[in-house]
Amino acid sequence: MTEILKADNLNVYYGAIHAIKGISFTVNEGEIVTLIGANGAGKSTTLQTVSGLMRSRTGSIEFCGENISHVPAHRIVEKGLAQVPEGRRVFLQMSVRENLEMGAYTQSGKTLDEDLEMVYELFPRMAERRKQIAGTLSGGEQQMLAMGRALMSHPKLLMLDEPSMGLAPILVEQIFEIIRQMHKAGTTILLVEQNAQMALSVADRAYVLETGKITLSGTGKELASSEEVKRAYLGG
Repeated sequence: MTEILKADNLNVYYGAIHAIKGISFTVNEGEIVTLIGANGAGKSTTLQTVSGLMRSRTGSIEFCGENISHVPAHRIVEKGLAQVPEGRRVFLQMSVRENLEMGAYTQSGKTLDEDLEMVYELFPRMAERRKQIAGTLSGGEQQMLAMGRALMSHPKLLMLDEPSMGLAPILVEQIFEIIRQMHKAGTTILLVEQNAQMALSVADRAYVLETGKITLSGTGKELASSEEVKRAYLGG
């Protein structure tokens, strides 16, 4: 497998607070890798560091063989790394289609219509609401829109930050089915998720974060059957 992302010895601080403590992990092309852990474990901070929104004091981040540790966030997007942030953060005053078009700003525009149709096929509800103002969509629809917007940039790696947050169980099932479909279509995914059961059900590999440290790693199946993980995260 080709290694698409390698994070080595990351240490990240919020002022005096040591949020990420020497973590290292990899993502291979074609995988779904998930980071699970309790609220405050450092999962979202890890994604923000990879995407250039925060900086590690030590170590390095390599994306497609290039060190991106000090590359500005907007340049990282141009290199093919897209993030769907926690809380969705769509452009509330713009239409569904306009939001999707914003996701394609790094592209030439030649394939815009084809890319829109690809997203509409994956998210039929977005096709139905293409002219609707994003702020009037439900939480689940906004999550679909944020994911579709990220796909418009043709990412080599798609990072999803808590895609199930605040959604009803039936919508969580729908979102994870879409994640499976994106993976099947060839998208490499780094997933941060508090819903450990759902995350491990789709993951090729997984890491457990606890208070800024990686405490366990393995395949999704291995961690789903781990007694320690079951007790801590799966209600076992």
